[in-house]
Amino acid sequence: MSVHERRRLPTGLELLFGDGGDGRVLSVDLPSGSLVWPDPDYDKLRTHHHPSFWLSDEPVPAGLWARLRAEHPRSGLWPVLLEDGVQPWSAGQIAPDSPHHVDYYSAAGFMAEAWQDLLLGHEAYLAPFGAECPGIAPPAALVADPDVVADWYADVVAERMTPLGLAAVNRGADAMVAMGWQGALHHNEWTVPLAAVVRSWEERFGARVVGMGFNTLELSVAAPPATPAHALHVAAEHWTFCPDSILQGPGTLADYAEQIVGQNAWSFWWD
Repeated sequence: MSVHERRRLPTGLELLFGDGGDGRVLSVDLPSGSLVWPDPDYDKLRTHHHPSFWLSDEPVPAGLWARLRAEHPRSGLWPVLLEDGVQPWSAGQIAPDSPHHVDYYSAAGFMAEAWQDLLLGHEAYLAPFGAECPGIAPPAALVADPDVVADWYADVVAERMTPLGLAAVNRGADAMVAMGWQGALHHNEWTVPLAAVVRSWEERFGARVVGMGFNTLELSVAAPPATPAHALHVAAEHWTFCPDSILQGPGTLADYAEQIVGQNAWSFWWD
């Protein structure tokens, strides 16, 4: 196989791009896999006329995610380790959307709205904020290169023996939308605003999308909160993003904040 052939996108992956993948190259050899299209009966409006992502047939070894992540600037393909490899991915039970829609939402706007929606009956758990939404937390200082932290956490997640997806997006947060992930369906029916929050975390906390499952999300974090006060403010954001993290975990914002001080990974689960 010539160098030129090795650097072309594997057959079919160009369909993930609106422009046919013009100029995109990938020098990493992929395992066997196939494109995932939304089920026409599931996407009743037929708004998505191209495949949502590529999915490997089998779990992938540690290290592959990092090699593909390093290729992202040239390939335009963001890797995501996918738990629950049979459903909903292979059945096409996904709701893809355009990442451009994320531009119209903000982390602060989502947090303010969700805080009020979730508040009733939970004031006691939200001390010291109570009914007053504190707004988004200030950024934290990087403790390591975000790519290095992401590669480390991807190896941790890959130990669970997960398949891998590739999405044609400019940044990892947008993969949530392009791949049609609906993991927070019982909390927020539309993924686009959640992706806006993750975009903000990419910028403020060096977060990277590493893995997704049926109702889970795995992020690496290169700039975690370093003090209890900052962690408490970040915990308030997590409350609006994934209330189950608190309600079905430690129970209060203060207790949850203790768990995320200095932590280089955020793992979310929705009931």
